[in-house]
Parts: sequence; C-alpha cells; structure tokens
Amino acid sequence: MKKISSIIVMLLLAIGLLSACQKDVSPNERLKEYVQLWNKGNFKKMYINYLSSSSKEEYKTADFVDRYPKVYKDLEVDNLKISYKPLKEDDYKKKDKVNIPVQVSFNTFAGPVKYSTKVLLTKEEKDKKSNWYINWNPALILPGLAKGDKIVPTTEDPKRGEIRDRSGQGLAVNGTVYQIGVTPGKMGGNESEVKAQLAKLLGLSVEEIDQKLNASWVKPDLFVPIKKIATNNQSVLEKLYKLPGVDKQNTTGRVYPFGAATAHLIGYIGPISAEELKEESGKGYTANSVIGKRGLEQLYEDRLRGIAGGKITIQKADGTVKVIAQKEVQNGENINITIDAKLQEKIYNQMKGSAGTAAAIQPTTGEVLSLVSSPSFDPNDFVLGMSNSEYNKLEKDPMQPLINRFALSYAPGSSIKPITAAIALQNGTLKPNSTKTINGKSWGKGGSWGDYKVSRVHVENGPVSLSDAMMYSDNIYFAQTALDMGGDKFVKGLKDFGFGEQLPFDYPLKKSQISSDGTLNKEILLADSGYGQGQVQMNILHLADTYTAFINNGNIVKPTIKMNDKNAGVWKENVISPENAKTVASLLRKVVADPRGTGHGADLPNIALAGKTGTAELKSSKKEKGKENGLFVAYDQNKKDVLVAVLIEGVEKGGGSHLVVQKVANIFK
Repeated sequence: MKKISSIIVMLLLAIGLLSACQKDVSPNERLKEYVQLWNKGNFKKMYINYLSSSSKEEYKTADFVDRYPKVYKDLEVDNLKISYKPLKEDDYKKKDKVNIPVQVSFNTFAGPVKYSTKVLLTKEEKDKKSNWYINWNPALILPGLAKGDKIVPTTEDPKRGEIRDRSGQGLAVNGTVYQIGVTPGKMGGNESEVKAQLAKLLGLSVEEIDQKLNASWVKPDLFVPIKKIATNNQSVLEKLYKLPGVDKQNTTGRVYPFGAATAHLIGYIGPISAEELKEESGKGYTANSVIGKRGLEQLYEDRLRGIAGGKITIQKADGTVKVIAQKEVQNGENINITIDAKLQEKIYNQMKGSAGTAAAIQPTTGEVLSLVSSPSFDPNDFVLGMSNSEYNKLEKDPMQPLINRFALSYAPGSSIKPITAAIALQNGTLKPNSTKTINGKSWGKGGSWGDYKVSRVHVENGPVSLSDAMMYSDNIYFAQTALDMGGDKFVKGLKDFGFGEQLPFDYPLKKSQISSDGTLNKEILLADSGYGQGQVQMNILHLADTYTAFINNGNIVKPTIKMNDKNAGVWKENVISPENAKTVASLLRKVVADPRGTGHGADLPNIALAGKTGTAELKSSKKEKGKENGLFVAYDQNKKDVLVAVLIEGVEKGGGSHLVVQKVANIFK
C-alpha cells in the first residue's frame, strides 16, 4: 500500500510540474494564426475558431464567411500583406483585453489600398479553457467600413486606340453604328411577316429573333435590340425602316472603313471567350470585355486596349461617401502604321475575284505599304454580330476567304531567278557575259536522273546569255546555274538572303524555306530549286524584300510596319556587291522593256518598270497537269518608291503569269 501511495504522489507531482511548465497561448500567437488564415482567404476557419463570442453574436456566418470572400473577389484583391509588432509580455500579462496595431495593404482593380488599424483581442473561456479571440469589425477588411455600409465598385472602360495608315486615314476606328431593333407593340398585327423580313435583311433566323423578343424583360412598348449594322448600309436600312415596329438607335462600335481590303491585316475585335479570359487572367479583363481576335487588333492588343479606370467607395447610411481606392482610366494608344490605305485598296481591287496575295514595300526604307490577302471578308460583320449561317457560308466557301495568304509561304517559281543569278555572280560561278549552250525544250543529265528533265517555254538553240535567260525566263539555264554552284554554295547564298530565318517583322509570317531539311544535297532538287521549284517556299513579303538588294547596292532592308520605327534600317548587309546588284537590276528592266520579255505587258509610258515574272507549278509529278500560281515582282527604277509583289493562284485557267503582269501594271498606272 505504501508503495502504491508513493507512486500516486509522484504522478500528481509530475502533473503539477507539467502544468506549471505550460504557458497560456499569447495574443501574439493567436493573431499570427489568424493572419495566416487571412492571407489564405480562409474566412470560415477565421470565423469559427478565432472570432469572439460578441463578434459572432453581432456578425452572423452570412455576414462574414459568405460576404467577405466575395468582396475580395469583386475587388480583385491580391498581394495581401498584414504586418504588426508583437506585444511584450508585460503588455498583455494579467489583462483580458489588448489592442495590437496592424498595417494592411493589398492591390485592387482600382489601385493599391493601404491602411493602419487595431485588432482588439479579448480573453474568453470556452470548454473550460482560456484563450484569446478577435473582437472583429468590418474596418479590418476596408478602412472606415462599418456595419450596414455598402461597398460600391465601379469601372470605367478605356477608349480603344485606333489604327491609322501613314497619312492618318482610319483603318480601325471608334465610330457610330446602328442598333436595329423592334418595338413589339408597334408591329400592328404583322408579327410573322415583320420577323420574316427582318430575318432576311439581317441574315438571321426567325428563331434567333424570337429568342430576343421572348426575353423576360421585354414589354410591348420597349425597344428590343436585334442586331447592329453599319451606318453606310443604306439599301438595307431603307428596307428595314419600311417594316412596322422596326427602328434604329445610334451606338458606338469598332468600325473598319476599308472593310475586306484590310481585313486580314487589321483583323477585328470581339467578345472575350472563357478560354481567353483564363489566359489573360490578371490583366484587367472581365467577362464583358472585348479583345483583338486576329490581325493587328490582336497583335497590338496590349497597346490598343488601354487600362480601365476604377473606383471603390463606401456608401454610409447617412449618405456620405468614402473613397477607398481610385485609378484614372488610361485610353488605348493610337497606332499609325506604314500602310498606304489607298494603295492597299487599289491592290485588293485588282485582285478581287482571284485567290492570292500581295505585298508592297518602300524599297529604300523598308516601310511596308500594303499586305493583301484575297479573297477576304468584311470585319465589320464580325464586330456587328455575324449569324451562324453567315459564318458557315464563309467557312464553306471554296475560295477560303478566311485564310490569310500573306502569312503563308508559296513556291516562288521563276521569281527566284534574280536571286539565283545574284548568288551565282557573287560566288563567281557565273559571269555577267558568259553563255550556256542549250538545245531543245527539255534537258536532263541522264544517269541517276533517269528520264527526269527540266523543261523551258521559250526555245532558243545554241548559246544562251544571262540577259536572255532572265528575259525569257529559261528554266534550264537557271537549273544549270544552280548545279554549277553546288548545293553548299547555293544554300549559303539563300541563307544570306534570309531563307530559313524569321522575317524581322511585327506580323508573324511563315519562314521561307530552302527545302524540307534545309539542304540541297540531291542534284534534281538543287536543279529545280534554281528556278523556284523543288521545295523552295517564300512568303510574299520576303519575296518583295529580297528584291530590295538590287536597289540598295546589295543591302536588304528590314521590313517595318510601325511609323517612325527606330529599328528600321538594313536587315542583311552586303548580300551581294554593288556591281552585281546593278547587273541584276539591268536584267530586270529588260524583262519588262524588251518586247520579247515575259513582263513586257507592264511596260508603261513614263514609268521605267523593272521586274520578274514567275509561274510555280504545283503537282506531284512531271507528267500530271497541276495547279499553277502566277507571280510578278516589279518596281519603278527611276522613282524607287514602291516595289510590288503579287501572287495569283490558279492562273492555269487563263492568262498564266501574264494575268499577274497586267494586274501589277494597273497598280502602277
């Protein structure tokens, strides 16, 4: 018994010593835990485990757990920081209430918020255990916020920047559009007929119109918006106004004055998608935002959209207003580009009805004057609201108007021959006055070539000079020129001209390629590449840009689209010598000036056009009859202010490259 009693005594002493060693939790520790939950946004745990009884009595779960996470979300609160200086033990020892000063800061959509306040902690006993609890009030969430106050967030959308051409002509502007709508009570019993006519004129279905008219808010005397249309669509407007109950309201919208002519280059804006909203998280977009969908509208989105203004206020019960944060709206930047809108429209009109692409460049400065893709679409239709049937029509069009052709690459055909000649002259494997003896319409090496032969259109038996080969566009001559150079030298020369590189240009274009693997190790491929077949591919702007070497003493300029671009200048320096550049330039003039030249159709009075035609055959074998693309690159050798490259698809149907020559001639007239 004595032994058991002594053990009990020892246990009691141990428990007593353990209890003496345990300290009460300090208010500092409790606040630290609370702040950690606050930083994590765990308002539920903050409420359940840390709020005082009096706070829970005054602020129910809905007031705290449900409301304040939503407030933080609505205000786009992030980068929350809470700091405080812990109390010394003497400051809270033997006390039931303490105040700890805290500093709170965070960012919101309306700018930063920073304030100082005090957290009151009270000691309470719960479940026979004493602890510190937060005596909470709304001023901890926002400075000056009290129970019953209303938090009012407001935003001001920025004015989107406009895109203008080199002379200030609007290409994408903020203008007036008409909102066409119906006042149901004014249809005078002709509902079915009015809706049928309205659907036909606006490119909608009757079901789509009914959906809008059957909205819960609609009343007989209220104007119901149906669809926006352009203000210049007079023929449709006149018919709409004749329908009973149909009227318009003026509203603002994005307007593209040059329509289809600039669609692929400028692009358009549209409502932001859920996917885009996720990708652009943290940039100030909302579910109601618009965003650039393609073209320069998309490329320059960050500069054009501006920064929304915002204000967060607290409305007191007595009507007074306290501003918590405010950020002034910053309108988007107006951007002037090097494009000449009149030239863009002129080139597009020349190509209308044909599939193809074109580029125009100021050959001494590199300023891009035009980038055209044909056929095209009207971007205003996308902004105003395109119906599913209208979009499906565009998608199923065999001419594929939605494809941006100037961003693609094509076989350059004979338009590469000046480049082949320039590289060979630079390497010394070709002399300006040397000739090649060629007989017949076709030529092949036999042996490993088998029966494969290179064909030419113009047959002139005997010695063929470089001048005549360029003028007649002799495929055999340039195939042999490439073979004389060899694959390594030709590849190096093409790389000097920018093949295989991304063109240093704001608008992303497909890289021009030498071949699928970048080499010309096979003889047939090398020969075919010399006259622009094989696997050679070029985008239309790069093709135009390479010709600037013949104007700038062997230097290729850097293409630019921003006005007064500080990075403008030379892209490729001394690609060829000034002498070789002059030699090729004289050959290009002969292609147009000589009556026998393939480009003679562009020989205009008082304009010294120089250039090169091209026909690229698109077929898998020599025997089959395939599609042909026609090309012509030309510039005025006297003015040297505009260089134009045009490609038309499917010219085998009539005219060949001569069709393209005529279109380019019309552009220069």
